[in-house]
Amino acid sequence: MELRCTIQQYAWGKYGWSSEVALLHSSGNPDFTIDDATPYAELWMGTHPNGPSVLKGSSQELGDWIQTHPTSLGAKVTEKFGVQLPFLFKVLSVNQALSVQAHPDKTLAEKLHCKHPDIYKDPNHKPELAIALTPFEALCGFRPIEEIKHFLEVVPELRKVVGQEVANELLASDEAGMHQALKNCFSSLMTCPKETIQVQLQALQERLASLVYTSYPDESSLADQNAALLRTLHLTYPGDVGCFSIYFLNHLILQPGEAMYLGTNEPHAYIHGDCIECMACSDNVVRAGLTPKYKDVETLCSMLTYSCEPSHAKRFQGIQEDECTLTFRPPVADFSVAKINIPAMMTDHSLIPRDSASILIVISGQATAGDLVLERGSIIFLPSDQVLNIHCAQSTQDLLMFQAMCNL
Repeated sequence: MELRCTIQQYAWGKYGWSSEVALLHSSGNPDFTIDDATPYAELWMGTHPNGPSVLKGSSQELGDWIQTHPTSLGAKVTEKFGVQLPFLFKVLSVNQALSVQAHPDKTLAEKLHCKHPDIYKDPNHKPELAIALTPFEALCGFRPIEEIKHFLEVVPELRKVVGQEVANELLASDEAGMHQALKNCFSSLMTCPKETIQVQLQALQERLASLVYTSYPDESSLADQNAALLRTLHLTYPGDVGCFSIYFLNHLILQPGEAMYLGTNEPHAYIHGDCIECMACSDNVVRAGLTPKYKDVETLCSMLTYSCEPSHAKRFQGIQEDECTLTFRPPVADFSVAKINIPAMMTDHSLIPRDSASILIVISGQATAGDLVLERGSIIFLPSDQVLNIHCAQSTQDLLMFQAMCNL
């Protein structure tokens, strides 16, 4: 069944024709008109009440159809999650940085929802997977501790906002005390008075602007390699504490087809680019910087894992299932995503049947599956165990699709 899906016009989205979200939606819905003055941030595919998908050619929501056709989900899905689609599938077009944030685990989500239902609107966790469609820039997870210590040593403005005593504690920490020292240091940064943050960011900007790079940069110059990123964030969010987070969090640029998995309680911030995203069906976000929205700094600082890894470790590897299918299976039951690339020279291909209901989006190329035309922007709901035989005769372009499903 073909779906008509919802666009979210958040302020951080790409504008008009520069947005992959807008272009895909326009391709699948010829009556949709792209407005150059409008940011198109997210395309939602699923049953979340804030943006439910509808069966194309009718007004029936996918979630309502599933309620009357529960076997379409698959026996394993209904046994684990009941009669509901447990994932939310998205396309994102990011023009400016999203907030420094993390998503709560199931236990914390239930507590937050109970205590602040107006802010945390559901009791579910929200692990998520992002797969780049274009070069995709993000902050993700804590840097190796030696990198953080190095920045504390050579960026004086960072020491001043963290506090010298707390900075010294982390600098002197051994492996046993590192976790608590990092938590104290990051918490001290995020709770630093706004006036101090603004003064030190201005001082840092001025120092970076005057820094002269030589053919043999000194240690301080090497530490300031994040100058361009700092400028980008400060231009959008001047005086925001999140600008200093670049010295704590890994800076990652995914190339098209590369992925990263964000578990619960892991700090991150998307910066720029287009991606496929899949997550547990939740909209819970705990924010603390790079945002005009509500910040829950205390909750964020208390919930984080404070696990340190190098940036390359944040790339999530897929599993090759057949010659056309690379599947990303995160360590949660709620979702997995298959990247399906059928070369133009291949005339026929059958999708791997899944024991879970799934949603399929076509990114590029054209093909048919029975009476169904698959082309850029097409979004299809597939019941469990569905066999989809794809015919790509006379195609001059690879058929690129992504398929979201449960991971059972």
